[in-house]
Formats: sequence, structure tokens, C-alpha cells
Amino acid sequence: MKKLPDLEAWAIFAKVAESGSFARAAQDLALSQATVSKAITRLEDRLKTMLFHRSSRRIMLTDAGRAALERASRILLEGEAVETEVMDSASRLRGPVRVAAPMSFGVMRLAPLLPGFLQLHPDVDLNVHFSDEPMDLIGERFDLALRIGKLADSALLARQLCKIRILLVASPDYFSRHGKPSHPRELAEHRGMVYSHLAAGPSWRFWHATRGDFTQVMSMPLKVNEAAALLPALVDGAGLALLPAFMVWPKLQSGELQTAMEDWQVEPAALHLVTPPGRSRPARVQAFMDYVAERLAQEPWAEPR
Repeated sequence: MKKLPDLEAWAIFAKVAESGSFARAAQDLALSQATVSKAITRLEDRLKTMLFHRSSRRIMLTDAGRAALERASRILLEGEAVETEVMDSASRLRGPVRVAAPMSFGVMRLAPLLPGFLQLHPDVDLNVHFSDEPMDLIGERFDLALRIGKLADSALLARQLCKIRILLVASPDYFSRHGKPSHPRELAEHRGMVYSHLAAGPSWRFWHATRGDFTQVMSMPLKVNEAAALLPALVDGAGLALLPAFMVWPKLQSGELQTAMEDWQVEPAALHLVTPPGRSRPARVQAFMDYVAERLAQEPWAEPR
């Protein structure tokens, strides 16, 4: 198989020819003089011809060296240019950022934050994919993802942003007609609604500081694969549900929904910011991560880690 060109040696050759000295070229390239000399010798051995006439006082290009100089100089300039361009792109807030986020959380809580980031960084292009399906961050080349819940062991890097309380909610009208439960066993007489991707399904497990654990299997007249779709039925008084605080917070503030059994806890969810392996990432990606983390930490429903 044909060997690849010795691009490093050609770049060194161009620098030696430009400076007229092995020592000056070594200084300009932050290399030892021996490394520079070996690179030129390596080229000459490979080409089986001399590139420089050497004397104790000076060096001069041979005919072969002069013939090669223009293209070798191009190699040096192109190498410097591509490194400058890549480093500049990595340090400036410019270019694409690919983000994955859960559907309900992404639409309700992440989407309102996006205009502010774009105003701050107009040269960044955001590509946001909302889905509750597991996403292959590496295979689909996402820069980061927001994920809620327990994370499977993987090579991905995870940063927990906050905890999210899970609240038992219904409308005031529902509670006035069916009563507000004070103990999980009373839920047996109530109509539940559930997000179908919830691992627990109809088995709702609660914890009390002094009474311990209690699990109640619920009657479920409504199941949906998009949690936000439960909100109209909840407001209409069709039943009660366990939903994350970020989803119901505005309706709790407006009075359209109320909580029940506040002294009974459901295991909270955790909001994570997940990235592919590797600590180095473009500045635009890091800026978006920091922006989202800061804004979400200020949300009134966000519980400290």
C-alpha cells in the first residue's frame, strides 16, 4: 500500500526554506533543531534527492528543493489555516447545536427559554428534537439531551440540574364531588389518569415520614402516551393524576388544579443534562448548557439537588 505523504516534514521544509535556517525554523515551530533536521533528512531519504545544499555557514535550496517549495508552502499555509479555523469555530459562539428533550418538558419548559438564548447568540443555530423515545446521542450526533428520571448506566456524561416533585392533582370541581383524599387507601374510590410510559403504571406508591410506604392500585379510565394530554381532562374534573410539578405549576397558580395528600411523598424525578463522552466540547454547546442549567434552576417548581 502506498505510504501517505509526510505532510509534517513538508511543512517543516517550507518553514526552513522561508527562514533560511534550521535553527530559526526550529524556534518558529517550537521544535528542537534535531527534530527539524531529522524531518528534512526523512524527506530526502524518501525522495532520494537533496533538497538543501548545506555548508557550515548557510543552506541553499537545490533545484529539487526550489521545485517543491511552492507546493510545500501551500501545505504549511493550509495546515495553519485549518487549525485556526477549527479552533476559532470551537471558541466562538457560532454554528449548530443539536439538542434532544422529552416532549412535554421540552415544549412546556425548554421551548420558552430558546428565544432568549438566540437573542444572546444570534450566530448559533439550534436544532431541537422533542421526543419521549430513547435517543442515541452518539449515533444521531446530538450535542446534548435533557432527560427526566433514572438514567441507565452508559458512557454518557450526566449532570443533574434539579429534582422535580411528583404531585397528586385534580380540579376543585372533582374534589368537591368526590372528596379530597388524605390517605392513599382512599384512592381506591377515585378515578385515576396515567401517563402510559410511567413505569409504575396503575400502582401508585407513596411514602410518609411517620407512616412509611403505601401502594394503591388505581382504576385507570384514561391512559395517554403524552402526559400533557391529561391536563384538559384534569381541569374538566374527569379524575386525578400524578404529574410532575413543572407540568401543573401554572394551573396550580391559577387555581384550575389543586394538590392533595401533601404530607405523602412520591419519589421525585431528576432532571439531567446528558452529553456524549469526552470533556471537550465547542464553546457554543457549553454556552447553551450553562444557559439552560441557570434558567431551569430559577424555575419555581425546581427542587434543589
